[in-house]
Amino acid sequence: MHVIVLGAGVVGVAAAWYLREAGCEVTVVEAREGPGLETSFANGGHLSAASGPWAAPDVPGKLIRWIGREDAPLLLRLRWDTALIRWGVRFLANCTEARYAANTEAIGALCRLSAAETMALRDRLGIADETNSAGVLTIYTTEKEFAGAEAKRARFAEAGIAAEVVDRAGLARIEPALEQAAPRYVGGLFAADTETSDCHLFTTGLAAEAARAGVAFRYGTRVAAVTVETGRATGVALADGGTIAADAVVLAAGSWSPVLARGLGLRVPVYPGKGYSVTVPIAGRNGAPRMAVVDEHAKLYIARFADRLRVAGTLELAGWDKTPSPARQAATLAKMRALFPDGGDYAQAAHWTGLRPMTPDGRPLLGPTSIPGLWLDTGHGPLGWTMACGSGRLLAEMLTGRTAAIDPAPYALARF
Repeated sequence: MHVIVLGAGVVGVAAAWYLREAGCEVTVVEAREGPGLETSFANGGHLSAASGPWAAPDVPGKLIRWIGREDAPLLLRLRWDTALIRWGVRFLANCTEARYAANTEAIGALCRLSAAETMALRDRLGIADETNSAGVLTIYTTEKEFAGAEAKRARFAEAGIAAEVVDRAGLARIEPALEQAAPRYVGGLFAADTETSDCHLFTTGLAAEAARAGVAFRYGTRVAAVTVETGRATGVALADGGTIAADAVVLAAGSWSPVLARGLGLRVPVYPGKGYSVTVPIAGRNGAPRMAVVDEHAKLYIARFADRLRVAGTLELAGWDKTPSPARQAATLAKMRALFPDGGDYAQAAHWTGLRPMTPDGRPLLGPTSIPGLWLDTGHGPLGWTMACGSGRLLAEMLTGRTAAIDPAPYALARF
């Protein structure tokens, strides 16, 4: 069976790897000049085994308060956008307690599978991605947020990870670099057996291994459309006029997946969420944290990669426009600097912006579509790095008719 995977981010490359392991002939088609150059390039790096969706019960009220605030964790730019309106109605419908609990459970199951797959694959293939295994410390600004630490600790426990709830005094004990910032927070949650890694390095490493295993990569190649004959996906038509035939096509093109699906009359509920990151060289600074830190209130994820410090996070709903907001860039950098005043050479900060493919409920879209031969592996939102390998395994198992590692039903397009 020949399978075309559209997209060479971490999700697409992982799908290609598992499909090839399952015995498929695989071709990856990527518009950029190499793997992992879009959303996988400079994300937060957290393998988040205990994450939940953005659609949470407290979000609708926060959205109203955050309108017009350039430093808001979630910024909605008000304009007429029918795609956003349709997506937004579904997003708000998922902000109930019951939907949040169900979505968190489904996301957690895939995250746990995927984190284990990622670590095992890295070790087996010897991929060097600057893994930091010092743990993750989540810090809380308000007592209300801190009250949720126990629920997150329970989710860690489900993943087999022990986590410790700590008070304000415990923050600097666990991470001395927080000594100056700790008085501004009420407490934290420390998970020692968690890690961060550079997603781009992992993606390029896995792509190289996949190529050695026989996966064909077509970089710098734009797809004009998925071809359909007698109601079945049969390959892709390229922008330069060429074609590639296949038995199945996998949409793993992130935020561009719904654009390709639209040409087939298929509505895929994915909307881009613009995220920001800043990477600074540590440059011998003594104030850099040794572990990863999450600021729950600001929705910022900080990771240390060898001699670099990165902060990533926030979400901006503004369509497919990747133009960065200078104010949001400055706010992101300022927040990291406030946490770690001597954390790095901030004058050398490198800013980055990417589009995260968001579904209304936070679960990815995995599995077949109503068009035979057309499959989805998209919509991972801010958890693409965490979910990529688990999604790739699950997709390959479904596509080749094998028993799935976990129930794939919660990730099916049919739920919409």
